[in-house]
Amino acid sequence: MPQSTMTRAMRIQAAGTPLVLQNVRLPPLRPNQVLLKVSACGVCRTDLHVLDGDLSNTRYPVTPGHEIVGRIAATGGAEMPFRVGDRVGVPWLGSTCGRCRYCRLDLENLCEDPQFTGCTIDGGYAEFAAADARYCFAIPERYSDESAAPLLCAGLIGYRAYRAAGDAANLGLYGFGAAAHLLAQVARAEGRRVFAFTRPEDVTAQQFALDLGAEWAGGSDAGPPEELDAAIIFAPVGALVPAALAAIRKGGRVVCAGIHMSDIPSFPYRLLWGERAVSSVANLTRADGHDFMRLAARVALNPVIETFPLAQANEALARLKEGKLRGAAVLTMPFGS
Repeated sequence: MPQSTMTRAMRIQAAGTPLVLQNVRLPPLRPNQVLLKVSACGVCRTDLHVLDGDLSNTRYPVTPGHEIVGRIAATGGAEMPFRVGDRVGVPWLGSTCGRCRYCRLDLENLCEDPQFTGCTIDGGYAEFAAADARYCFAIPERYSDESAAPLLCAGLIGYRAYRAAGDAANLGLYGFGAAAHLLAQVARAEGRRVFAFTRPEDVTAQQFALDLGAEWAGGSDAGPPEELDAAIIFAPVGALVPAALAAIRKGGRVVCAGIHMSDIPSFPYRLLWGERAVSSVANLTRADGHDFMRLAARVALNPVIETFPLAQANEALARLKEGKLRGAAVLTMPFGS
């Protein structure tokens, strides 16, 4: 552990209050933990839900941030696959119990007693962060620290949603932010056609989607020019579920990829009929993470990012909430590697 036992962190004291820069004492490392000197941390819509108090299990005060990239400064002593100096990424899933029926069924994303980075345990809006090494990932060398940060959630959980959508040749993406802009690149690399849906007035986001190879881009109040095989909803807007059902073919699937969504309004049964399906994606598994990192090593993704210094985390979150970001926001640390 470094000589200093304190770290600077942007903290949420209570739901609905802005982040405050504070000095926080580093906790003693447990045997399976590593201490990271954080170099970059992505800003995710889930961080907004933590800030606004939308998630009932959040522990306050808390340091948010679950797209962490850093180098190992110290280890807790247990045998592990990483060494001091290694670069690793820390995702949303911080740990699982390993005992419940879901863990025993290899469905650890549904664990009954999980810990979540930046929600129930302190995250990466800080110069140093502790993490369970068993839930960390090696990051492909081709990505800089800042570019790698969005891979840890926008990429990982987005990829789980992408696989849940099946072998869709025509894929709709509702909400074209951090996750969708990465998945659009994956889908195009695999020969799929992407149809992007944004806020109706957001022509900038629509052009962004077209620049990344989307077949079509338009407002979420519009129907696509062709039937979709599947649709993934990233925007936390329940009203998009009936809209997506209306856009997919018989036998198609709508995947809700957010951790929180406004209520889904009632809709006529005819939108669901024809063996259409609606499902959600919850969290991720470590297998998802390893699979996606192998894909990211093989496919040259281009994460589009806007960087902010750690102390400007409130501004980054405000920009995200207002839909004024192109791609993903990433916090950089004053003393990051």
